[in-house]
Parts: sequence; C-alpha cells; structure tokens
Amino acid sequence: MLDPRGAQPDRVLFTRKALIETAFLAGLRARLDDAPLTGDYAAILEQVEDAAGQPSYREMIARDETALLLYAGTYAALRLCGRDAPEFGRIIRQSVAGGYAAAFERVPYRQLDLLHTLYLCGIEHDLAPMDDVLPFTLLCRRPNVLKLTDRDVYAVTHTIFYATDFGLREPVWPDGFRPGEGVELLEALLVLAEARANADLVGELLCCLYCLGVTDSPSAQRAWAFLESVQDDNGRVNGPEGILHPEAGTADADFRHWAEGYHTTVVAALAGLLERSPRRRRQPPPAPPAEDVPLRAPLRRAVVWLCDAGLAQDHRSGLPGVAAAAVGASALGEPGLARPALEHYAGHLAGAAPAFWQEQGVEVAGEFALALRQAELRCPSLDDYLKLTADVVASLDGIPADVAAGVHRLIGLGVLRPSAASAVPRQAPVREQHVFPGHEAVSLHEARESYHLGQLAATVRALVRGGWRHHRLTRDAVAFLIAQQDTDGAFGYPAFDDRTARRKARYAWTRSAAVALAAAVGTGSTG
Repeated sequence: MLDPRGAQPDRVLFTRKALIETAFLAGLRARLDDAPLTGDYAAILEQVEDAAGQPSYREMIARDETALLLYAGTYAALRLCGRDAPEFGRIIRQSVAGGYAAAFERVPYRQLDLLHTLYLCGIEHDLAPMDDVLPFTLLCRRPNVLKLTDRDVYAVTHTIFYATDFGLREPVWPDGFRPGEGVELLEALLVLAEARANADLVGELLCCLYCLGVTDSPSAQRAWAFLESVQDDNGRVNGPEGILHPEAGTADADFRHWAEGYHTTVVAALAGLLERSPRRRRQPPPAPPAEDVPLRAPLRRAVVWLCDAGLAQDHRSGLPGVAAAAVGASALGEPGLARPALEHYAGHLAGAAPAFWQEQGVEVAGEFALALRQAELRCPSLDDYLKLTADVVASLDGIPADVAAGVHRLIGLGVLRPSAASAVPRQAPVREQHVFPGHEAVSLHEARESYHLGQLAATVRALVRGGWRHHRLTRDAVAFLIAQQDTDGAFGYPAFDDRTARRKARYAWTRSAAVALAAAVGTGSTG
C-alpha cells in the first residue's frame, strides 16, 4: 500500500503521500528518541528505503518541481534515521537551486513546511527564516474559532508542527502573541473535533499541545481517551468521513479500509512519540490572555433600538423585544432606558385577554412582569394571567421538567409558593462539569455557518448561565455576535430586499442578541 511502484495509475499520487507521511513517522521516532529503531519502525524504514532508492521515485523531483516536498520529506526521514542517500539529496539540492521549486508562492504554513523540510534535509538556502514567516500564519492572526474550517485547522496544526520543530524548538513568536493563546485555541478546537468524532483532527491537535510544551492538560487526557475509544484492536484508527479523494470511491474494499485509516493511525502514533519523548520541551501550560470584547456599549445600542422599534410594532409582535430591552437595561443598571416603552405597553395591554399572554408564553410574560415591577408599573391583565397560571401549577401532582424554568420564574415573581419547586423532577447530575459541552460547541459552529443568529445567541445565553462565559468558544461566539450589529443598534444582515421581512428578522435577532449580551454583562464582562 505504501509502494508507488505497485500502485494503480489513479492511486500513485495518494500512495506517494502515504509513503512520505509514514516515512516521516519513522524519522521522527529516530529524532525524538535515542533508542535504535527496532520492530515495526525498522520494518517501515526498510520499506521506505527500498521504494525511495528507485530512480522511478527519486528522479521525479527533477520532473515535478511543484511536488518537491512530496519527495524531500522522504529523504529527510531517511537522513534522520542514519540512511542518507547522497544521490537523492543531490537531486533535491539541484531542484531547490533551480529557481522554481523553492521560489513559487506558497501560503504561509506551506512556506513553513518548505523551510522545515529543507532544514531536516540539511540543505542551505537564502529564503526568509521561519520566524519571519510565522506572523503571517492563521495561527498568529487570532482567528475566530467558529469560523475555522477543517482545512483551516490543519493549517493551524501544521504551523505549530513546523514552527516548533515538533516540540524541539522554541519559536520567536510575533509581538503581541503569547503561547497561551495557541494552547487556548487548540483546546477549543479539540472540543469541536471530539464532538464531531474527527479522530484525525483530535490526533493532530493533541500533538500540537505536546509541541507547545504542555505537560499536564485535561484536554490531552480527554483526547487520549477519545482516540483509544475509536481505535481498532489491531491498532488502526479510522479517519473522518470524506478523508478519501472522490476518485477512490470505486476502489476495492481493502484499499479503502487502508486509505481511510492510515493517516489517522500515523497521527495517533506520532502523538504517542511526542508524549513520551525525552527530547521534547516541557513546560506548564501557559496562561491564556485575559482579553474580552466590550459588551456594554453594543448592548445599550440594542436596548435603545428595541425600545424605539417596539413602539412602532403591533403589541403582539413587539412585546418580546420590549421585554428583552428591559432585561438589557436592567443588566446595564440603566432601567430608565426601557421605561417609556414599558409604560406604553403596560397601558395598552391593561385589558388584554388571557389568550394574548398565553400566546406570548411564560418567559416573555415573566420578563415583562419583572421589568414592570422594577419600574413600579402595573398591568392588571398580566397580573391576572400570572395568578391563574400559578393556580394551575399548584394544582398539579407533578410538573414536567420542560416547564421547570417557567415554574421558577413564577416563584421568583412571588405568585407561586417556593414549595412548588419540589414537584419539578430533579435532573441527572452532569458528569465532568469542567468539560465544555460538545453539543453546545457544535451548535455555535453550525449557527455561525448558517447565520442563525437566534440559535447562536440562545446558545451563548445557555453557556453563560452554565458558567462558560470566559471559555474561548463562548468569547468567540460573542465576538461574532457583536460584529453583526449595525450602526443603528440592530443586529443581523438579512441579505434580502423585502422591507417587512428585513424588519421582522432584525427585530427577532436583536431581541435574542440583547438577552444573550445581558446575561454576559451580568457575569462581570468588561467594557
């Protein structure tokens, strides 16, 4: 499976890629540990040396200079294992000096790949050094976790591999960037990778933690537990869906089984090498920076916009936004911002039918009632509805768990006895409460991708209430949400032209965003 000489024509390139990656595993084994190569590592090395020693392999460098790294990495691995091949190295040097193979434009992390490979090959050059390229990488540009694709994550992991020389080198980080940012990013990405059962990314991110010198990380422990849970008895670790090139769809079962698992298995083995390497740098996990997005000013603008827009809405569609504005104003400590809108709605809804409040739901009605109470205002129809609802709840023998929040809201408003809470079923204890919930992480990522601002805001609110306000994933979700605010205070860019539909969407999004930001501000957020 690793020998291009026996591969079918449409699999040759794939096989060459597999050969270099497997060869590099043997090379890193020799580099990270002084013990001689034996057993399976020695067998892999012999196979690599046999394939790479043929003219049909090494002379391809001169014929396909754009694929220099595909072959130079194999030479680097042989050299690291003490199996230097002078003729192989000569062809690589000739290609590097030829004015194209090392000169054509590469994205930054691929340039780091070139520099790292040439270093391991012992080839001199006049290219910009690695630390000069590092500032232009995605890693060092502080990306938003929720916007990263799988391809972006691989760019991040490979940047760390090359810049740290797989944990053997301390990079010169760009001004303003601290290693703690990298660790924080890796741990956030691990949450997403594990939740999506992507063993390949879990393995690469785990390797990166070790490359940054992290020695004691709960994230690394969970990553190992995940990899062990998906590993076959024979050692194989299957890769994620879609890892194969579409052309491999017609391949035989044996080839597919190998091709779908070889890379992830190599990555898992590399993680094992790094974890126990006596040469790897080791240091305590660096503290992440205490940075945050200012929230008070965006929330205030949203409150003012909701109040103004609510006065122009019919009461049925406008009440949820006014209630949200009141929640935001309370979190800001400026209840007066929402008072005119509250007075307007309290007066016009004084005689509303119970069906109106039933349609709004206990959450909206409860938020509105609490805001009225804080403003020392009254709405008789709302008082009657809450009392009627409380009487119904008190008459029940048991209370469904899905209405528990409404029950506690009624208790908080003083219309229901606290003893009613005893009828709410107790939830099962949450295991590992220090572990960021993976389903919430996926929800944030999917909401960002689909531009579902309501879902994103609701998830942020739940995470803040769950104690995850300062986690990187939550912070990045809040930062994305803030970036969707228009200059007038409204949230969201509907990207369609119908004015009525636009107004409706922006009102709903701004309401959701205001409630989420109010929860975040209430946890002591800055700005």
